[in-house]
Amino acid sequence: MKRSLLDILACPICKGDLDLIVEEEGDEEILAGKLICKKCSVEYLIEEGIPNMLPPELR
Repeated sequence: MKRSLLDILACPICKGDLDLIVEEEGDEEILAGKLICKKCSVEYLIEEGIPNMLPPELR
């Protein structure tokens, strides 16, 4: 996932802004980490550079 995507991503549940926590970063991409909603505190994992933006009940 590129950092620039953070500007356009929003929580699919409440449309809130997301905080980024990076666990592993490559040259130009975030390979592992999580996005956390500032409003409802739901976490979305980033695995192999892909953010899983499905709501928890659909994962």
